[in-house]
Order: sequence, then C-alpha cells, then structure tokens
Amino acid sequence: MWGGRFAAGPAAVMREINASLPFDKRLWKQDIMGSIAHAAMLASKGILSEADAATIIAGLEEIDDEYAAGDLPTDLSLEDIHMATESRLAEKIGPVAGRLHTARSRNDQVATDFKLWVRDAIDEVDLGLYRLQRALVNRAADYADAVMPGFTHLQSAQPVTLGHHLMAYHEMVGRDRSRFADARARMNLSPLGAAALAGTGFPTDRHMTAAALGFDGPTRNSLDSVSDRDFALDYLMAATQVALHLSRLAEEFIIWASQPFGFISLPDAYSTGSSIMPQKRNPDAAELVRGHSGRILGCMTALCVTMKGLPLAYSKDMQDDKPPVFEAHDLLGLSITAMTGMVETTTFRTDRMRALAESGFATATDLADWLVREANVPFREAHHITGRAVKAAEQKGCALADLPLAELKTIDGRIDERVYAVLTVDASVASRKSFGGTAPDQVRARIAEATAALDAETGR
Repeated sequence: MWGGRFAAGPAAVMREINASLPFDKRLWKQDIMGSIAHAAMLASKGILSEADAATIIAGLEEIDDEYAAGDLPTDLSLEDIHMATESRLAEKIGPVAGRLHTARSRNDQVATDFKLWVRDAIDEVDLGLYRLQRALVNRAADYADAVMPGFTHLQSAQPVTLGHHLMAYHEMVGRDRSRFADARARMNLSPLGAAALAGTGFPTDRHMTAAALGFDGPTRNSLDSVSDRDFALDYLMAATQVALHLSRLAEEFIIWASQPFGFISLPDAYSTGSSIMPQKRNPDAAELVRGHSGRILGCMTALCVTMKGLPLAYSKDMQDDKPPVFEAHDLLGLSITAMTGMVETTTFRTDRMRALAESGFATATDLADWLVREANVPFREAHHITGRAVKAAEQKGCALADLPLAELKTIDGRIDERVYAVLTVDASVASRKSFGGTAPDQVRARIAEATAALDAETGR
C-alpha cells in the first residue's frame, strides 16, 4: 500500500503493533455495507461507471458471504479489515477494485464502520435490557405484597415489599435504556465522505450514502467527522452505568443468598460448588456480574485517557478505540443475560424476609408517625419517644408490637391502644400510600404502568 513513498517494508514489530486486523475484523459487515453504499453513490454521480460499480458491489456481496461463513482474513500485512477486504476484492475482480476507494479515506471509512457497529451494539443491549425489565416486572407482580426489611446502611430501616424492591431496579434499567437511546440519536450522522480530514474535491453526495446506511444525515464538519469518538465514549459511559446497576443487584443477590440472610435460593444453573466443601452453593454468576462492572469501568477509562489529548484530526492512537468497546460490549451482554436469568429463576424465601422484617424494629417510624398524627406531637419529640420505646423493647428482647400498653404509657402517656394497629409490618407497608410508595396498591399500580409500557414496544 505504501509502495509509492516507502522503499523498505516495516520492521516485524512495526507490522505487529500497526495491525488492527485481529480485533477490527469484527467490523466486517459494517465495512461491506459502507463500501456498497459508497460504490452506489460514486456511480450515481458519474464518478464510477455503472458497470464498474456493479462489478464492485457483486464482489463485495460475495465477500460478505465468505465472511459470514467464518472465512475471515488473518494476514497482518494487510493491517486492518478495510485493506483486507479491498485486497480480497482485488483478487476477485481485478484492478477495478482499486476504484472503490475514490473520494474516501480509511479515516472516514473506519469512523463510519465503527459508528454502524456501535449503533448495532446499542440495539442489542437495549433488547437485553428490555428483557431484564420484563423479568423484574413479572417477579415484582408475584410479590407485590410480600413483606421484607428495607435497609439503609444495610441496617433494618422500614418494611417494604419485595415487589417494590424489584421495581426499583426496573426504574434503574429504564434510565439505562434512555441513556443508550440518547446516545444512539446523538451519534446518528454519517462520517462517510469526509475523506482524510478536509472533505473531497469529487462531486459526491453524502446525503445519499447517509440515507443508504440509515443515518439521519451526514456530519457537518470533516475534521470532526474523522476525529470524533464521542459515540464510543457515550456507549461506554452508558454501559458503565448499566454495569454499576447490575453490580448492585448482583451484590444484593450475593448477600441474600448467604446463610445469615437466607432470603433467596439461587438455582443450580447460576451457582457452582466447592472443590473441597461439598455443602457449598456459591453465587458465582452474581459475583462475576459484580466483577465485570470493574472491567467495563476500566474500558471506559481506557478510551477516555486515549482521547484526552489528541489534536485534530486523526492520530494512530485512535486505533486503540475499538478493543475497549468490544470488550465492554461482550462483558455487558454476558452480565445482562446472566442477571436476567437469575431474576427469572431465583426462589425468593418470603417467610425468611418477613421474619427479619418483624425482628428489626422496622415499624419504629410508624410509632413516631402515629404520635404526630394522633397525639399532635412534634415529629422531633415523637422521634425521641420512639427511641425510648425501641430501647425498652431491646431490653425485653421483644418486638415493638409486643410491648405492653402499660409500659408504652410509662414512656409517654399519650400512647393508647390504637397504636397497635400501626406496629405490624403489614400495617406499615399498607400505610405508605404516597405515589411511588411501598403500599401494595401503589406497587401494583406501578407494575401495571410498567407492563403497559413494555407491551407497547413492538418487535420485541
């Protein structure tokens, strides 16, 4: 490729460090799509004859079949998938293959291919997240009124329902999907035709190639077109947020599966055993999801650091843009699939959840609220009264609801027998009727809304 300027070939190490083919061959389908669109445009503008364009497109379609069958190039001397495909095209159709690269550069070619790939990746992730939302909503519907302890600082706080807890993750995943949707909309302009950095002197039609490739239009600045990797960073930042959410859910499954909690039993399909301890059921799938979040965050950081000081327009550093995106995408797909499977098939031990909800003074806030509502006590004073009641219950080793009325009256004479109606966990969750609260009716209403929204998505 460099024969006109260079007399000697590259050193062996240069050949190896310069080649991106081992990883960028994943772009083969997008590369062929872009080349077909480019050839058709050249012919429409009279830059390429109709006969040559037809020959080139037929050859590219044959190569597409070869690659789809697994016969991908491996020759590092061809550097990347773009040159490998052009070389294979020349083997098939002869010198006319050399006309394909008219009015484009590898700079705009790779930017286009990579954008197309990331766009496809976003669609793939969104489908996985949709399925995870479905799983969360379906399981939440099963447990809309199943009481469990709610936590702050991993200490029992107030009782909630398991359905409410699962729907919290549905909300997180919804925000994740919106971030990917925003990224997809923002990136959907075509760099093809920007050429090396300055555009081209040929009378091309960039709107035609953009439309052919499903873009909303062409990019508006040729320098930015070839140097922009914001779309890859947007993908990685959105992927990192998903990974953080998955890691939080995985961590809860790990804790809940431990014997001290005993809230869930993970199925065999998502657990492993021990090489020495036959009783063990290890939550390895959840632990790997948690671990993958660190690697995905690392991929995002790697590309940020690569891009942070690059002058316009293209620099070879940008060849390293694709490995972190590919790695993060693969890890994210595994994590979403594994987490969805765990949500769908885990056995929730609601009896154990209820028992712990009843044992941690989780209705203390309900006592304080009752004092405010029924006895007109300022909340801060009610807080102190309730604290003394909790201390008394701790000393007796009983729940708040089991304290005798006489003892409660010694703490504050304004307490009467009506208070016992709010000290059960069921009464506590039922009282949280504010919009978005944990009252079962509220949880079912949010589930119904979420189900309708998911049902409205077509093609899933």
